[in-house]
Amino acid sequence: SAFERGRMIDTSGLFHILNVNTERRTALVEPNVPMDRLVEATLLHGLVPPVVMEFPGITVGGGFAGTAGESSSFKHGFFDRTFNWMEIVLANGDVVECSDTERRDLFHGAAGCFGTLGVATLFEIRLLEAKEYVELTYHPMTSVSEAIQKIGMETEDLANDYVDGIVFSLNKAVVMTGRLTNDVRSPSDVRRFFRAQDPWFYLHAKELLSKSLDPVTEVIPLIDYLFRYDRGAFWTGVYAFEYFVTPFNRITRWALDTFMRTRVMYHALHESGHSQRYMIQDLALPFSTAQEFIEYVDDMFGFYPLWLCPLRQSEQVSLHPHFSSDKGKDREHPGMLLNVGVWGPGSSRYEEFVHQNRMLEDKVQELDGMKWLYAHAYYTEDEFWSIYDRQWYDALRAKYNATWLPSVYDKVKVDVQAQLDAQSGSWVAWSKSMLWSIWPLSGLWGVYKAFTGQEYLMPR
Repeated sequence: SAFERGRMIDTSGLFHILNVNTERRTALVEPNVPMDRLVEATLLHGLVPPVVMEFPGITVGGGFAGTAGESSSFKHGFFDRTFNWMEIVLANGDVVECSDTERRDLFHGAAGCFGTLGVATLFEIRLLEAKEYVELTYHPMTSVSEAIQKIGMETEDLANDYVDGIVFSLNKAVVMTGRLTNDVRSPSDVRRFFRAQDPWFYLHAKELLSKSLDPVTEVIPLIDYLFRYDRGAFWTGVYAFEYFVTPFNRITRWALDTFMRTRVMYHALHESGHSQRYMIQDLALPFSTAQEFIEYVDDMFGFYPLWLCPLRQSEQVSLHPHFSSDKGKDREHPGMLLNVGVWGPGSSRYEEFVHQNRMLEDKVQELDGMKWLYAHAYYTEDEFWSIYDRQWYDALRAKYNATWLPSVYDKVKVDVQAQLDAQSGSWVAWSKSMLWSIWPLSGLWGVYKAFTGQEYLMPR
């Protein structure tokens, strides 16, 4: 099997920032450089990447392979659109460079393909002049339609550097617009989010909504803004408190802060097996159908908050989220997509959990949207290739000698039948499944594995 560990290429040693060029405003980095180290290195030179993923542990290579976008992507596009060139090891062993002028098809095609065209080993990233703060304005909204309309309007204002939103219910949301600045009246005017004693970002935004329907403006240190969703992993950390029947208040969030950082949380999530109980899906839709999709999520699942993030569509890459037909294109916002982050509890019964994900996938396709492939994909192979461009993809793989590598579908699919067989195929598997269903054994195992893996030390 191509997935056997002995046949994998180990890139774990490629974690260096080789150069930051202040004259050209570029950084030369290897794929395993995480966002916090990249930003730390560039800020020493007064520079910052145009698109920075919101979790500090996401790597450059991970963002490239998995199609990353953030609140600056309405302006700069997906993370891979900020690269000048890259180096990649092809499946036949050739080491080549590609860019907009050299092997352009590979340069754009490899993004979002999960390493199925070769192994990326080096990137040159464009940088922007950094400012010390982000002046962030919170705009309260009284409906989903109002929030979507406001986001669309703010993406047209290029004075904005960052735009995103949070939906708390069908009649309560907030749209946030940020601008880089060096101006601050006094230290007391600065709002922070990255320290243990600081509020979680979404809770702070929700509190502001409860106080007034007028816009509120704060000044936030750049680092705190870029990684504002790290503590609590947006808001999904609240489910850990619920699972362990732990009070959810400022004191407990402070006491457990180390375990509420995304590096630790996601290790624990996967080790515990709870990734098969929680919906973790990002869906990109036309602005014109986003409201209908959010109303569907409200009706079917009922959990909040939901994240809204406008994205400039990439026309060059077929596996990136894009409009799958002309009918979904919004004439008022050409070339723009609205990402809806759907993250919340699903059914504890695996069959029903799969059904819920399948319904979500079907609804997105019906509304002319596409899903991010970093998340679990429950499509059959025929369904998958009816959405994504197999002819383009297979031709590119053939051109660059990659046809014997696993395909994107191989990488992202969930083998539902194998999961069911594993649960029922033997007494040992059945016993383990039954044991793991006893609260709180699986959760404690996840915490133990995260603790022994020392991810808990990284935030320090």
